[in-house]
Amino acid sequence: MTEYQLIEADETVYRDGTIKLHGAEGFGGMRRAGQLAASILDDIATMIEPGVTTAAIDDRVRELTLAGGAVPATMGYRGYAHSCCISINHVICHGIPSEKALKDGDIVNVDVTPLLDGWHGDTSRMFFVGDVALKAKRLVDVTYECLMLGIEAAQPGARLGDIGAAIEAHARQFRYGVVREFCGHGLGRLFHDAPEVIHASQAGTGPELKPGMFFTIEPMINLGKPHAKVLSDGWTAVTRDKSLSAQFEHSIGITETGNEIFTASPKGLHQPPY
Repeated sequence: MTEYQLIEADETVYRDGTIKLHGAEGFGGMRRAGQLAASILDDIATMIEPGVTTAAIDDRVRELTLAGGAVPATMGYRGYAHSCCISINHVICHGIPSEKALKDGDIVNVDVTPLLDGWHGDTSRMFFVGDVALKAKRLVDVTYECLMLGIEAAQPGARLGDIGAAIEAHARQFRYGVVREFCGHGLGRLFHDAPEVIHASQAGTGPELKPGMFFTIEPMINLGKPHAKVLSDGWTAVTRDKSLSAQFEHSIGITETGNEIFTASPKGLHQPPY
């Protein structure tokens, strides 16, 4: 049986398996953290071009995070040493920044999580590098559509499984694979918390969505089969068949009448081309 926990203002929270329900303070904190995260992705859009290294992007993310009064939640998390994750082409998620330079035709996901005043703003967005092939553009477009359909399904009184069912139904129309090894997650004062948000699931299943729940929706959609593997570095997840993969992520809160997207782009840069 699912347990929910009502969180009072400034209450210390623990990763104890309960689904946290937040009030006005939580919504305010998540708005501020989410908008900082989204503004960071807005800013780096201008530097995503051939020849730019992923290390340079990571440096810029760190500068913007610190300038915004936050710290990168990923730095030091389980030994991770960078300010964001940058995943190129067949990398599904958790790509590690390096001196690797972007190439013309690449598609790239940048995933940022500033920790601002105790709240996590977690979001990722796809970018095109130079002239991108039509099949890659369509994959990115459909992945964004999957995200928004998942968010549309996240209504008070619905079930968590409704989100994954909406995402999977749309992806299957294009014969794309929906990654199951990685999922969305609860967040707020904790980086990763209950519930797990599976992106391929059955409608009408899972915990009830209640006002005050905060979580990410972050579908990872493969051009080929859905299967993933993690490389020897312990972080980088890639498609087993080396097909392209795309991902978008928003942090949202369930309200009395629907949901609120905390990480919407201030500049309207929702999907490429920007």
